[in-house]
Amino acid sequence: MTACGVLSREEPPGGSVRDWLDFHADNAAEKCSHIFPGTGRVHTWRSLREAACDVALRLAGLGVLPEESVALMLPNGPSAVEALFGALYGGYRLTEINLAAGADAIGYALSHSESKVVICGAGQRALLDEALSMHPCGATVLSSDGGGIAWPASTAARSVLAAPAARSQALLMYTSGTTGRPKGVVHSHASLLAGGWTTAMAHGLTPDDTAFCVLPHYHINGLCVTVMAPLVSGGTVAMAERFSASQFWDQVYSCKATWLSVVPTIISHLLQGETPPPQVTGGVAFGRSASAPLSPDVQEAFETRFGIPIVETMGLTETAAQILSNPMPPGLRKVGSPGIAVGNEVIVGDDKQIEVSRGREGEVLVRGPNVMSFYLKNPEATGEALTPDGWLRTGDLGRMDEDGFVFITGRLKELIIKGGENIAPREIDDALYSHPDVVEAAAFPRPCKSYGERVEAAVKLRDGSSVSAKSLVELCNERLGKFKSPDRIYLLDDLPKGPSGKIQRRKVAEMTGDP
Repeated sequence: MTACGVLSREEPPGGSVRDWLDFHADNAAEKCSHIFPGTGRVHTWRSLREAACDVALRLAGLGVLPEESVALMLPNGPSAVEALFGALYGGYRLTEINLAAGADAIGYALSHSESKVVICGAGQRALLDEALSMHPCGATVLSSDGGGIAWPASTAARSVLAAPAARSQALLMYTSGTTGRPKGVVHSHASLLAGGWTTAMAHGLTPDDTAFCVLPHYHINGLCVTVMAPLVSGGTVAMAERFSASQFWDQVYSCKATWLSVVPTIISHLLQGETPPPQVTGGVAFGRSASAPLSPDVQEAFETRFGIPIVETMGLTETAAQILSNPMPPGLRKVGSPGIAVGNEVIVGDDKQIEVSRGREGEVLVRGPNVMSFYLKNPEATGEALTPDGWLRTGDLGRMDEDGFVFITGRLKELIIKGGENIAPREIDDALYSHPDVVEAAAFPRPCKSYGERVEAAVKLRDGSSVSAKSLVELCNERLGKFKSPDRIYLLDDLPKGPSGKIQRRKVAEMTGDP
């Protein structure tokens, strides 16, 4: 590992998150670290360290011990940034709670993590109360109204903090899960920083860059890509409270953002809005897409309209975000692929995790410094996910070409098996996205007596569209053939999504009939 403040393409960062925050505060004290559009608030590296240290010392005063869970239930904003860096600075286990997960899942996460403290926003208090009524736990609840954390008057801040080590537990984040209870992914300071490093290396980030963040910090993409990557590169983060299609380009321009981190659904929604003048988009060097496959038609439409190249990438919660990235322009990008391995090893393996030849389909496996430590209190799941020689099984199906580019063909658990034939939902999604009126699309299986499973899909259309479900089925027939095409397409006002904007197929199936 490299020394703190030194970035190498070959070696991941050394030290802890605290070490890196100290480095910037000592060497670039007055440089802007975070901007919060619409609030007038900013942080320099000096002021961020002061705020983080204060949070850490006060948590110590509450009796929180190193590597114990400090849970955050906060939207994007100054309080969230101060709290998350405070938890990491003090050596506690930052436990990010997905605010879109629902009361039962939130209560389970708080109980399962044995959280000692929950820092909760005013707008999330009712949700927290419901969660705790379902899963009582002994956590101390601290309120935040966006202007700071309300500490108990009797709390005496400690004067000394234990320094976290690179291998100390740093982050606990629960996967959304398609079946059963969510799994708690544990990252060390080393793997958390390595997650930011892979992004910084792939995109050539420098201290002069400003990331525009509209994804929630409680998703691995928002946390590692747009918070940890600028930490290791010394850049700036412009963090919006949430994605707003009407404010997006104004915020990008006002913050002088040089790059964007978004997801395919955001790209689709921006395509339905107005085109900003060239001076608004001219300072943006690239956009970055992850968390779900990006339709080639949507990517081409965005780049043509806004003049901003989109770099498609791929990451997981278990890998502190990025494992694959397309090269930066003018390097070779392959539309439809999330790219090549950067900062870690990626292979395509068979059912015994043995690498297959180029062009053959198999499971995507990853090994590197950004891979998680384990699943909390779940050795069985950890053993299933991590092989004895360190490969993480992603559950994604794909193939690798001769240039090392990976093409994702589906999910092991999402394949539609119709009459014994495997059909990847993404094939159907891409066919639907080829219609300019389709904003969101998701194909899914439905039980069928004749074929075992049949194909169905749901779409959201742009406002004012008169496209019929029948015409979309015909489009799929033309592009895919009748066997792979949906038997039925549902037109919905919106498709259910997780915190990153990724469409949740299982919930779409539940919304449209019996799963």
